[in-house]
Amino acid sequence: MISLTEENYLKAIFHLRNEDNTVTVNELSKFLNVKMPSVNNMMKKFAHKKWVIYESYKPLIVTQEGNKEAALIVRKHRLTEMFLVEKMNFGWENVHEIAEQLEHVHSEMFFDKMDEILKHPKFDPHGEPIPDKDGNIHAQDLKKLSNCKVGSKVIFSSVTVSDDKFLSYLNSKKLELGKKLEILEIEKYDQSMIILKDDKTTITLSKMVCDKMLVKQ
Repeated sequence: MISLTEENYLKAIFHLRNEDNTVTVNELSKFLNVKMPSVNNMMKKFAHKKWVIYESYKPLIVTQEGNKEAALIVRKHRLTEMFLVEKMNFGWENVHEIAEQLEHVHSEMFFDKMDEILKHPKFDPHGEPIPDKDGNIHAQDLKKLSNCKVGSKVIFSSVTVSDDKFLSYLNSKKLELGKKLEILEIEKYDQSMIILKDDKTTITLSKMVCDKMLVKQ
C-alpha cells in the first residue's frame, strides 16, 4: 500500500513534470517544502519501485508506471471535487481541502462507484482533466485569457489555480466555466482586459486574473 507521504510526492511529480517526463529534486523540495536530503531519500525509494529513474545531480526521469501512479492520485482528488460539487452542492471554491483529505482513501471500489454515479466525467469543477483508471488524460487545447487578442471570442474552460479567494472572486463577477467571453479592449498600460460576457454585460479584468483563466476558441 502506498503511504500518504508517497502519495503527496507522486501528486507533486504529476504537477511539476515537464513534457519530457523529467522533474528535479530541487523543484520537488521547493514545491513540498521538504529538505533536499529527504527528497533524495524518497526518490531512491521511488527508483526501487520503478516509478522514477534516479541518478545523483541529474533530473529525475518519471517512468510510465510512475506517471500512472501519480495520475491515479490526482484522479481520486478530482473525482472527489466533482462529486462534492455535483452531488453535494458544494461551491467550487470549497472542495479542494476536503478532496485533499479524501484522496488518501485506498479503496478503488469507492472511487469507481463515485465515477459511476457521476457518469464518468472528463473534467473536474475547475476544468482540469480527470485521469481515467489507466492514468490517461483527455487533452485540452487551452490558453491563458491574457494571451488572447482584441476581438477574440472564447469559452472560459478552466483555471490554473484552485485558490478559494480567487474562485470566490470569479463567483462575485459571475464568471463560470462554459461562459462565452469576447475581448473588447486591452489596456496598453497594464494589459487589463475589457470583456463582454454572454449576458451582454461588460467587465474589466486585471492581467493577474486573466493569467489564471484558461479559455478555448
